[in-house]
Amino acid sequence: GMELEQIVTALQACLSPDPQQRGAAETALQQARRLPGQAAKLLQVVVADECDLGLRQMASIQFKQLTHKGWEVSEEERQKPDAVVLSEEDKRLVRENLLEAVIRCPALVRKQLQETLKTLIYADFPERWPGLLPAVFQNLNSQDHNRLYGGLMALRLIANKYEFRDKESRRPMVEVIDNVFPGLLQIFQGLIASNAAAVEAAELMKLICKFFWSSTYLALPSILLQPAQYQGWITCFMQLLERPVPSEGEPQDPQLRLAWPWWKLKKWVLHIIGRLHDRYGDPKHTKEDRPEEKAFAEAFDRDCSAKFLQSHLQLLFGLPKGQYLSPRVTNLALQYVNHCVGEKKLYSSIIKPCLQELVTTVVLPKMYFNEEDSTLWDEDPHEYIRKGYDIIEDLYSPRTAAVNFLMELVNTRSKDSLPMVMGHLVQLVQGVANLGAGAPQAALWQLDGALLAIGSIGDKLKRTKPYKQQLEQMLMGYVAPLYSHPAGHLRAKACWVAGQFADIKFAEGRGKGQNFISLMQLTMRCLQDPELPVKVDGVVALRSFVEAVDGLEPLRPILPTLLDEFFKLMSEVENEDLVSTLETIVEKFGDEISPFAVGLCQNLVAGFWKLLQSEEEGEDDDGMGALAAVGCLRAIGTVLESVSNMPDIFVALEPILLPVLAKMTTFEGQDVYEEILEILSYFTYCAPTISQNLWTIWPNLIAVSAPR
Repeated sequence: GMELEQIVTALQACLSPDPQQRGAAETALQQARRLPGQAAKLLQVVVADECDLGLRQMASIQFKQLTHKGWEVSEEERQKPDAVVLSEEDKRLVRENLLEAVIRCPALVRKQLQETLKTLIYADFPERWPGLLPAVFQNLNSQDHNRLYGGLMALRLIANKYEFRDKESRRPMVEVIDNVFPGLLQIFQGLIASNAAAVEAAELMKLICKFFWSSTYLALPSILLQPAQYQGWITCFMQLLERPVPSEGEPQDPQLRLAWPWWKLKKWVLHIIGRLHDRYGDPKHTKEDRPEEKAFAEAFDRDCSAKFLQSHLQLLFGLPKGQYLSPRVTNLALQYVNHCVGEKKLYSSIIKPCLQELVTTVVLPKMYFNEEDSTLWDEDPHEYIRKGYDIIEDLYSPRTAAVNFLMELVNTRSKDSLPMVMGHLVQLVQGVANLGAGAPQAALWQLDGALLAIGSIGDKLKRTKPYKQQLEQMLMGYVAPLYSHPAGHLRAKACWVAGQFADIKFAEGRGKGQNFISLMQLTMRCLQDPELPVKVDGVVALRSFVEAVDGLEPLRPILPTLLDEFFKLMSEVENEDLVSTLETIVEKFGDEISPFAVGLCQNLVAGFWKLLQSEEEGEDDDGMGALAAVGCLRAIGTVLESVSNMPDIFVALEPILLPVLAKMTTFEGQDVYEEILEILSYFTYCAPTISQNLWTIWPNLIAVSAPR
C-alpha cells in the first residue's frame, strides 16, 4: 500500500490552491482506497498531534469516506472492478483504535470520526464488536473530560441505533441500559454537584440526557423503577430545570445564544420531563399489561407533577421580568403547562390562582408581532411567508405554543378563562383604535397579537353567547378599517382574521349581505397589495370567503381578474395554500369554469415545471416547493373534474398536459403517480376518443408497473 509519508504528501496536496495538484492528489488517494492497510494509516495521521490541524481534518474526511464505502458492501457492489472492500484485518484495526482516536482528537476532527463510529456501531455492535462496551465502561470510570466525552458519545450512538426498534430487537439495548444507568447517574450527579460553569460540563450532561431520552423513548426500562434510580434521575432533572443557566460566558448574539450548550442542555431537560409527564406520568393512562409503568406513574403523580409544573411556571414568569429563555425552551415550557390545563387537581391548585397573570404577561405577549418578525418582513418577505406556513416551524415556535395554550384553555376551562381573556383582548383592540393614527409601534404590534388570539379561538367564539352575536360588529368596527392601515403586518392580519370568521351567520344570512360582500372585496383587493406577505394572506383568506359565499353572483364579474392575480402570485411564491384556494374557486364554479379551463391548465403546468426545476436544482430546502408542485397536479385534476361532462374541451387540453403525463409516468414521477393517474383517467373516461398521442403514454405505464 501507500507509505505513511506518501499519504501525508498526498493529503497536503489536497489542501493546495493549485487545482491540478489538488486533483492529482485526490485521484491518488481514491485509488489507494483499495489497498490493504489504507484505513489504519489514515487513522494514524488523524491522531498524529505533530501534524497540522488542516491536514488531520483532511485525513479524517478521507477516513470517513473510506469506512463508509468499504465497511458493509453488497454482493452486487463487490463484483464491480472499482469496488472498495475493507479486509477483516483492516476492520479489526479500525475497531480496536477508533474510540481512542475519538477521545484524543480535537473537536473539528472528532466530528468526522463520530460519523465513522456511527457506521461501525450500526453495522457491528454487539456481535462483531464485543470489545466496545468494556472500552466504553473504562472511559466512563475516568475523571478525564475527553474520555468521558468519548464514552458518552459511543453510548449515545448505541442508543440511537435501538431507539425505535421493537421489543425483540431492542434486547442488546436493555442490557446496555441495565449495566450503564447506575454509573451514568453517578457521573450526572457529580457534574451537577460540581456546579461548573464550563461549557464542557454542559456538553457532557447533554450527552447523558440524549442517552436517557433514547433509552426511555418507547418504554420505561425496568431499572428506572428501582427507588434509588428513580429518585436519583428525577432529582437531577429537577435541579437542572430549576437552576438558572450560568451567565458566565453566555453569548449575547441571538444565533450563538441559541446554540450555546447550556441552553441546549436546558432544552433537553424540558424535553425529557415533558415526555415523562405526557407518556408515563398519568396513572389513568397506563396499560394493564405494564404494571411497572403504573407504579412509575403513581410515583410521578405523587412526587413530581406539582413541583415540575411550578418550576415550568417559574421559568415562564421570568419572561415579563426581562429574563432570557431560548425560543425552544419557551415552547416546551408552554406545552408542559398546556398539558396540565386538563388535569383537574394541578389546574385548580396551581394554574388557576395565577391564570390572569399567565395569560396577560406571558402567553399573549408571545403572540405579539415583534422585532424579529418586523426585520424579516422588511428584509426577506419570502422567508417571512415560508415561516408562517411551515409546519415544522410551528412545532418549535413559542408563538404556536402560546396559541395552542390559549385554545386549550378556553375550550377546557371556558368558565374560568373566556370572559377574562376576551375582556383583556377587547380592551387591547379598543385601546389601539382610540389612539387612532398616533398609535405607537408597540401598540400596533400588540394589536396584531390580539387579533391573532381572537382568530385562534374563533371556533369557541362562534359557539358561545354573547360573543357569537358580536362578531359581525367586531369585524366591521375593528377589522375592516385595518385593510387600509399603513402597517403591512396589520393589513395581512386583517385578511387572516376576516378569513377565520368568513363563515359566521351575518345579519343578512350566511355568505351574503352587504357586510360579507364588502369584507370579501377588501380581501380581494389585498391581492394587489404592494407587500408580498399581504397578498399571500389575502389569497389564503379568500378561500374561506369563496367557500362561504352564497351563490356565484358576487364572484362572476371578478373571476378573470382574480385568476390573473393568482397566477402572478404563483410565479412569485411557492406555497401550497395558494393552490388550495384556486382549487376551492374551481370547485365553486363547477362547469362554469369551462371558458377558463385551458388558461388554468396552461398556468398550472407552467407552475409545475418551475417548481420541479427548483427542486432539481436543490433550491427547495424545506420541501415547500414539492408540496406546491403536488398541489398544482391536484388542481389540474379539480379543473378536469369540473369540465368532465364537456368532452370537446379535453381535445384542447391534451397537448397542454401531455408533456407532464409523459415525463411523470416514468420512474421519475413515482412520488406523484396517484395525481398523474387521476389526470390520465379523466382523459381515458371523458375525452371523445383516446388519441394516438395519448397512446404514447401506454409503454411508460407498462414499464413502471413491471416488477423491478
